[in-house]
Amino acid sequence: MPTVVARFGVGQIVRHKLFNYRGVIIDADPCFCGTEAWYEEMAPSRPPKDKPWYRVLMHATDNQTYVAERNLEPDESGDPIVHPDLDVHFVGLGEGCYVPRLRGN
Repeated sequence: MPTVVARFGVGQIVRHKLFNYRGVIIDADPCFCGTEAWYEEMAPSRPPKDKPWYRVLMHATDNQTYVAERNLEPDESGDPIVHPDLDVHFVGLGEGCYVPRLRGN
């Protein structure tokens, strides 16, 4: 099985190419890990399931979403993300990227 390399990392600020919202990555999966029902309803463009998918806190909302890598691009604005769960996942904003909070097993 080929190794899958994620283009984005936890803490990176991204922009959704289709819906133009900004967000910060809180988790990455090497391939789609949702249900078939969710995929059928929420992914009408049918992005590949065998490529990375990301959990993203959406800026200026209290929502998070699950997004295929092909629909994301780096956000170069330098503007911080506003989300009520930001402090749960990160200790702060570093040099253009959020610093993950250390978690025990």
